[in-house]
Amino acid sequence: MTTSFQQFGLSHDLLKSIKKMGFEEATPIQAQTIPLGLQHKDVIGQAQTGTGKTAAFGIPLIEKVDVSNAFIQAIVVAPTRELAIQVSEELYKIGYHKRIRVLSVYGGQDINRQIRALKKRPHIIVGTPGRLIDHIKRKTVRLEYVQTVVLDEADEMLNMGFIEDIEEILSHVPSSRQTLLFSATMPAPIKAIAEKFMNDPEHVKIKAKEVTVPNIQQYYLEIPEKKKFDVLTRLLDLQSPDLAIVFGRTKRRVDELSEALNLRGYSAEGIHGDLSQARRLSVLKKFKEGTIDVLVATDVAARGLDISGVTHVYNFDVPQDPESYVHRIGRTGRAGKNGMAITFITPREIGILDNIEKTTKRKMDKMRPPTLNEALEGQQKITIEKIRSIVENENLTIYKKAAEELLEQYDSVTVLAAAVKMMTKEPDTTPVTLTEEPPLPMKKEKKRSKLKRDFKGKENKKKRQSARSRGNHPISAKSR
Repeated sequence: MTTSFQQFGLSHDLLKSIKKMGFEEATPIQAQTIPLGLQHKDVIGQAQTGTGKTAAFGIPLIEKVDVSNAFIQAIVVAPTRELAIQVSEELYKIGYHKRIRVLSVYGGQDINRQIRALKKRPHIIVGTPGRLIDHIKRKTVRLEYVQTVVLDEADEMLNMGFIEDIEEILSHVPSSRQTLLFSATMPAPIKAIAEKFMNDPEHVKIKAKEVTVPNIQQYYLEIPEKKKFDVLTRLLDLQSPDLAIVFGRTKRRVDELSEALNLRGYSAEGIHGDLSQARRLSVLKKFKEGTIDVLVATDVAARGLDISGVTHVYNFDVPQDPESYVHRIGRTGRAGKNGMAITFITPREIGILDNIEKTTKRKMDKMRPPTLNEALEGQQKITIEKIRSIVENENLTIYKKAAEELLEQYDSVTVLAAAVKMMTKEPDTTPVTLTEEPPLPMKKEKKRSKLKRDFKGKENKKKRQSARSRGNHPISAKSR
């Protein structure tokens, strides 16, 4: 059963903005969270990125803002700069017709510039924990009139060590506030925050089967570490994605992959946590504009990325956990469009694939690695399509004389073959060097090895006790 936004009893201005954004039906997290938010209830929303959670908390939050009141009425705390920027942009769109003022504050941006922007009296602040605390200490952000607090991707903030900062921020907000907490997982410290700072919260949980988008084709390739890069480049040649994201496990991996891709003639750049904010924004701008075709990223750097038009996601390194997998593949297949996600699995990581499939409740299809000839055929097809398009849509009159002269010397098939060859990007086999990443350990294997060690320890202890009882200590016997 679908839920329309008209059913929530929203104001005319808000419905006008929602329509302009192209929203038609509420997603499961929106359908369950928006009514609770409008009733001023505290909510724990358990859902991953890509489920529409920004609008789930943004719509009730903006509906309650009084634009005639020039105080900060709501704050959203986000783990990364990228997510803070994305959330603030989304809230601005939702509140456009209501004339809501939204400001994002984050580290890496000139604080004095933020202070000047704060003098324009924003209604909503979206910020990273560290920068919010900076402003609170400087008294440039006052939270005594805040009615709503949103903690977005709380588990990620926990992983990044922000838990004490969150508690500090919440201590400056009136206790009568409404608190909305969103997290993909619910570890004990997140539950503790909920118990301490929330008032009888309603728990909204979106099941995994509702999270994995049905219009994303999901494949895996079982392949040794040393062959992964060659297979990646062949896939890029064969599939020729409009926009692709390649996920690497570490910052070093991202740097090496982006450099290697450029060496083989692909337009690629990488983003990770060590890049300056200006550099990251520059790379993302290029990717959004299509100046670069391949974005290489770590999980943390990709948090909150909302880029339309991503057709392919390549998990060059298998993700750390099933939740990260869902987050990664959610970068494609957006707004009802089709997408493709391909995961590279080394033979020792096959158990991780099983865990991902159990969590997502969906089997991945096994893909055969493409050959060099198949990659070349893929590029030839692209060239032929370009030629067809030029023949059908371009004025070729001034080129026909040159073509006729060529045909006097060579047959038509040879001339056309030369044109196809000239326009085709042939697979590049330039040698590249990537530092090998060790395969991810399986948690079950860890447990088994621990049990094995414990068992061996007990066996050795029994042997020592037996030897002592016979007056024959094994160490002294060895030394003799």
